[in-house]
Amino acid sequence: MKDKLSSSEKWVKRGIDLIASLVGIGLLFPILVLGFILASWSTKQSGIYRSKRIGQFGKEFYILKLRSMRRIEGVETSVTTARDPRITGIGAFLRKYKIDELPQLFNVLLGQMSLVGPRPDVPGFADNLTGDDAKILLLKPGITGLATLAFKNEEKLLALQNDPIAYNREVIWPEKIRLNKYYLENYSLTLDIKILFKTVFI
Repeated sequence: MKDKLSSSEKWVKRGIDLIASLVGIGLLFPILVLGFILASWSTKQSGIYRSKRIGQFGKEFYILKLRSMRRIEGVETSVTTARDPRITGIGAFLRKYKIDELPQLFNVLLGQMSLVGPRPDVPGFADNLTGDDAKILLLKPGITGLATLAFKNEEKLLALQNDPIAYNREVIWPEKIRLNKYYLENYSLTLDIKILFKTVFI
């Protein structure tokens, strides 16, 4: 097992990220534009949503998404369930098929994210990690990862809980940490390819 990626692994991973993000943006640009228009229309706001996240080494950055939720006075929680009243009809479609995540290819292109890695969380989670858990901050956050696959129905799971916020903090978050540590300790290009395959086809 390892506690960090080697220099060669970092360069290969970055090279793949750079090429894949450029190709992805080029191929998916029409979908991005259409998604932006529909998101703007359905939410009555800019179709691009910028949200502060904790990235590599605990550094803050702004993640890009297609906006899927409208503003509702008094509803401010960052823990989103499938029953969240802020999600628009079009937003639900974008979220179901992960189209809302496509703008993160620009985050990858800029070097703020990787195709595969721990999902970036809002402040108050990853930036509070200590001890052995904090080593996952050595990784760039990813569009997909082991934890993403394990909790691909996270919003539906949270909707079943009496206290979604507590369940997220006490059950889901610790398991995500475990999976992200496993990813770092067992990193390989083969593992990345497997994760990307499962993300796209399963």
